[in-house]
Order: sequence, then structure tokens, then C-alpha cells
Amino acid sequence: MTAIAQESEGDGHARYTCRLRVSSGARTALEAEWSRCRWLWNECCARSKKAHRDGEKCGPARLDRMLTEARTAMLWLREGSSVPQQQLIRDFAKSRAKALKDIKARFPMRQRAGMPRYKEKHQDAPSLNCTRRGFRLKSGRLHLAGGIAVTVVWSRDLPEPPSSVHVYREGTGAWYASFVVLAVPADSLRLGRWLHCGRIPASQSAMARKAADAAIGATKAALVEMARKHGRTAHLVHPARTTMDCAQCGARTKHALPLSERTYTCTACGVVSPRDKNSARVMLVRAGLQPG
Repeated sequence: MTAIAQESEGDGHARYTCRLRVSSGARTALEAEWSRCRWLWNECCARSKKAHRDGEKCGPARLDRMLTEARTAMLWLREGSSVPQQQLIRDFAKSRAKALKDIKARFPMRQRAGMPRYKEKHQDAPSLNCTRRGFRLKSGRLHLAGGIAVTVVWSRDLPEPPSSVHVYREGTGAWYASFVVLAVPADSLRLGRWLHCGRIPASQSAMARKAADAAIGATKAALVEMARKHGRTAHLVHPARTTMDCAQCGARTKHALPLSERTYTCTACGVVSPRDKNSARVMLVRAGLQPG
């Protein structure tokens, strides 16, 4: 069962993140909704740059009019729900206002919130924000505006009804929902006792392992995408027992080699080679390549 991760928002709210089980139909609908939102975000970036160049204002009201005109003219945009699109307009306006405020306050460059940037299709993961009127929870399932329903993997009930939800996909391909609810003082006190006593719950250590696995998955996805972008081939190799196999004959030792032993000696064919070089050749063989 996937545990719920709690994170303090600092304004009397807490964020609870949990895993989603997404069917193929729901995944297609989520990605289509994200495509519309990504297009709208890039249109907002273009309108913001044009307003800055022409000395005009680019507030939420102007962006709302742009969204209304775009939905009137484009059937593809009208097929999606207006709730995440309107929320995206508010998020963009808030981000732009924060960047302009930092510029006006003459903050150093390293402390400024940058202006909103274009979102690229193969580099920015899908994400959707919905307020209370854009989603509902029923029978353990999350129903989003537009008729999208996904199953939530709960480990416990939320302390309060959520006010908003952020649905996103990580680099590993897993989907998550992050609910914002009013903070419960009891949970904060319990977390403070854990930190004061120096004890970390088992659920948090498990989440740390999952976070490390997600980071490895994100790195792998980035390498595969970079190889595709530059016309190269990325070979994914399972790392298990690469120090125990022989790159020459493929035989495997009966026991794992200790770290102090830096030379690999095969008991089957008798080949002797440095341990790291033998492991590198084993990975090349597993990738279907011929080691030199």
C-alpha cells in the first residue's frame, strides 16, 4: 500500500500526496488535457512577452479574455474542461506578478523568481491543477472535471475535505495526486515529537527509498530522451550481479566478491582481469554489444 506523504504548506494548510492507479483511457484523457493546458501556457508566455515589448498590461482579466476567444475559435480547446484552463491562467498570472515584484524590488538575480517560461512537450511532465469545483472524491476514486476518473491508493483518510488537487506524472511514469487540506495540529505535534526524539517512522524511510528510486527513474528517462534527441541509442542494462559474471565465458561465481578484492578471476575459464573492467564488459555484453 502506498503511504500518504504529508508536507506543510506554511499557511495553515497541509499537502497530502498519494499514488494513483490510472487506466489507459484515463491516461489518454489526462495527457490530452495536459496538451491543451501546455498550449495555453505557451500562449500566455507569448502574450506576456508581447505586452512587455509594447508596454501593455497583461493581467488575469486580459488572459481570461484570451482564453474565451481561443475556446470560441478552437473546437480542440473546447473539448477539454475549462476548470484546469482557468486555474492555469491564475497560476500564470500569479507567477508573472511575483517575478515583476522581485524585479521592482531590485532583488539580486539569484533571489528573483524568473518569468514564466515556455513548456516543452518532451521535457515538462504533465500536471493539472483543479480547485474544489473541478474535482470530487467518491468511493475512493478521484473524479476530475471532464469526466476523468482515477483510483486513489489511500493509506488513511484525509483529515479534512481537500480544497484543491494537483495531479502530476513523475519521470518514472507514475501518476500522483497532491491534495491541499487544512492542517491538523495533532499531526504537527506528532511530527515534532518524532523530530525531537530523533526517530523517523518506517513510512518515512520507505518514502525516502521511493524518492531515491524516482530520482533514478527520472535520470534514466532524461538519458533516453537525450539519446533520442541526438539520434543515439541508449541501452538499458540490469545492474544485478555484474561483478559476479565473467565477461569472457559468462560463468557466475558462487559468492559475491568483497569490495577489497579488486581483481576478478574466473573459476571456469581462468581469465584474470581488473574487477571494474570485467563489470564494464559484462554490461556491454548484456546490452548486445561487442566489447573491445
